[in-house]
Amino acid sequence: MIEDIKKDAKTRMSKALDALGSNFNKIRTGRAHPSILDGIHISYYGSDTPLSQVANVTVEDARTLAVTPWEKNLVPDIEKAIMKSDLGLNPSTAGSVIRIPMPMLTEETRKNFIRQARGEAETARVSIRNIRRDALAEIKALEKDKQISEDDERRAGDDIQKITDQYVAEVDKALAAKEKDLMEI
Repeated sequence: MIEDIKKDAKTRMSKALDALGSNFNKIRTGRAHPSILDGIHISYYGSDTPLSQVANVTVEDARTLAVTPWEKNLVPDIEKAIMKSDLGLNPSTAGSVIRIPMPMLTEETRKNFIRQARGEAETARVSIRNIRRDALAEIKALEKDKQISEDDERRAGDDIQKITDQYVAEVDKALAAKEKDLMEI
């Protein structure tokens, strides 16, 4: 039973770490990367469709993305969706290809992105601690129901704390890498 609780906690904590990674991908670093456009949806035949399902997004050079829609009539819709997004990007269309130059990041913008990244990291840490709390509560309930001994409860609590520390360290490592990436010019 204790192993199941630990395994469940690990699984949930790794999901929190994955969510942090996808949130970090939305914070742009000044370099072109297709994942920057992951949150953009286009109305395609009446349904909201992710951009990656209606167009090919490629990196032309270090500072430019190229979006090639599969249907030419989607070009204006895609352009509008990119402009409406809160990414601060200004696409330019050349025929059926939409080019998106990545603007240079100012010092103030970098600091705001770092602040945003730290907020995302703190959210992930809180999520991991909540998972720890839930796991410890489950173990406490097992001990209260006399299904495990006090020693087993204490050992399991220590193990869960080690797992928590490990995942919090992963969050800190990811945050440090993102901050370093953001400060590069």
